[in-house]
Amino acid sequence: MTDEFNRYYIKIRVILGIDSKTTFNELTQALGPDALSYPMVRKWAKRFREGREDVSDDPRSGRPISIFTDENIERVRQVIEDDPHSTYDDITVEIGLSRGIIERIIHDCLKIRKVTSCWVAHQLTDEQKQERFRICHPNLEKFGNETWRLCDIITGDETWIYHRKIDRKSSNSTWVGENEPPRIVIRRNRSESRTLFCLFFKSTASCSYT
Repeated sequence: MTDEFNRYYIKIRVILGIDSKTTFNELTQALGPDALSYPMVRKWAKRFREGREDVSDDPRSGRPISIFTDENIERVRQVIEDDPHSTYDDITVEIGLSRGIIERIIHDCLKIRKVTSCWVAHQLTDEQKQERFRICHPNLEKFGNETWRLCDIITGDETWIYHRKIDRKSSNSTWVGENEPPRIVIRRNRSESRTLFCLFFKSTASCSYT
């Protein structure tokens, strides 16, 4: 999401008479880490109230200098590797380049994007993985000799329903490279009040749930 997109939204909210704090909260709720910081929202809201129309960055004086150097690209890569949860604002502060430049380095040069981590109840041990493999192998053999049909298999899944509002998944967004899967986040807190929902089903219909 570009800075210009944020600024267009700020401009419209200024026209409607919406204060900067409300505008910042709306941007944060909608865009998460892609939203502008509160100081930047106030800065641009003030400019639009004073009559500014253009949402582009201010022109810079002097001879243009290429900032897409190997050094800057490597610095951005290092910040992301040190903290995969870092936001655009975090990287901007750390590197000292504009947000627009940081976005271009991340997406055009490093070819990475930010995706929501995958939440799982627990991480399987090697023994648990081996046990699942042992159970599945004879089932595949039964399909091979046509002893079983697909509709004969009953499978299931489970999920925890928490009795409170849990953190937004966007707070666990991380940077990943091209063709990389989302990172896994293990959520386990035995003291939480929660209910386990289990569903068992086959290809024709659900069998039971608890």
